Amino acid sequence: QVQLVESGGGLVQPGGSLRITCTASGISFSRYAMGWYRQAPGKERELVADIDSGDNINYRDSVKGRFTISRDNAKNTVYLQMNSLEPEDTAVYYCNARYTRRDATLYDYWGQGTQVTVSS
Repeated sequence: QVQLVESGGGLVQPGGSLRITCTASGISFSRYAMGWYRQAPGKERELVADIDSGDNINYRDSVKGRFTISRDNAKNTVYLQMNSLEPEDTAVYYCNARYTRRDATLYDYWGQGTQVTVSS
């Protein structure tokens, strides 16, 4: 059974920092591209950052220079370090694991989400 468990969300003041963590089980973690998405109330879910099995990384423009994604394959864990947080970063953050086999079969899993609230 595949599980992605996020942790580390919470309330932080503008300009503050937070690190959220996603630990996976039931998958060959090192093969998977791992991503962080977020969804604010009334908005679509959007990609924040992702890191593939070769450690290639993408960030959405609004978080570049503030957020850092990283992974530890030995711990089956992906991290999102968030600095200089802004109220606009407030959202539920979701962990995603994705792997496409050579026959094009897609394996796509989601965590339950962790709330990040940036407010004074």
